[in-house]
Amino acid sequence: MADATISLPLPLLVTGVAGVVGYNALAYFQKKYPGQVIGIRQEDNWPLSGPGIEACNAEDRAGLAKLFDRYQFRSVLNCAGNCALRSCELDSRLAWRTNVEGLVSLLSIIAEESVRLVHTSIDLVFAGLDSNSSDWLGYREQDAVNPVTVYGKTMVAAERLIADWMPQACVLRISLPMGISFNGHAGAIDWIQSRFKNGRPATLYYDEVRTPTYADCLNRLYEQVLSRKISGLFHAGGPRRLSLYEIAQVINRVGGYDPDLLMGCPRLEAGPIPPRAGNVSLDSSQLARQLGFQPFDPWPLDESWVPTHPRWHHDRNGNPGSPELLAEVLCNNPRAD
Repeated sequence: MADATISLPLPLLVTGVAGVVGYNALAYFQKKYPGQVIGIRQEDNWPLSGPGIEACNAEDRAGLAKLFDRYQFRSVLNCAGNCALRSCELDSRLAWRTNVEGLVSLLSIIAEESVRLVHTSIDLVFAGLDSNSSDWLGYREQDAVNPVTVYGKTMVAAERLIADWMPQACVLRISLPMGISFNGHAGAIDWIQSRFKNGRPATLYYDEVRTPTYADCLNRLYEQVLSRKISGLFHAGGPRRLSLYEIAQVINRVGGYDPDLLMGCPRLEAGPIPPRAGNVSLDSSQLARQLGFQPFDPWPLDESWVPTHPRWHHDRNGNPGSPELLAEVLCNNPRAD
């Protein structure tokens, strides 16, 4: 049953449903608004199928226009994009086609129409600081962008397209979305867990810092923003900052995996491809003020699952952890309805 206090323009189109953000958002909105939500995925991703999922490449303007004619969408949650850092570095043309040309196709259809657009960008539009000082609250919306990756550069280009073509839209810069993905490899949890599950080591960075967010929280945020006339650019990172190494510590310990499989190193030892950002924590206070409430719970929700030292994941304290517990408290927000 939909919340009577929320007036979401329907039908809704969700793009990029192969990724963590789009996959979780599609499931959330289809459950809440049955028969009124359609997701699109790339045509070659044939295993991703089911009710309400259409095959349409983001850059295929003609195919996208046919879907708009068929469904008469009144709102779009744009989660499309190639976020594979190494692939984007090695094939910048592919990154541009997916992350920018796909948006050009979408904007050319809806810019002059009465269609509500919410677009997801990323914290990697920033290079990141070299420190993790608690005195610094994180990047703010007015800070100058300076991405170090091709992926980040294409996301900056996408942001500027929306600012020029459709300023009434809302752009949300997110950090790491924490939830399941369709193929089990698209998300941070998926990749790290797959290494541990298969007995393979995982090396993460001490000094790449993010502000991860439960996908559950993002779903409710998207619903709020889609239903309101909120325009412009907002940061949408969680309230707890963690390094990639600390995130892997959480996954290792909660999942009950071999602690010796986790390795750590400074990002400068990662090699030249892909280049790594530093501390890209986001200050999301402007979004909270706009909404009138804090939209995010910290990830992980339980303070006892937050690492306190580099070997914290070795200390099981009578709780061995399990994949089931990981799914319960890391892929899903225990506080969610």
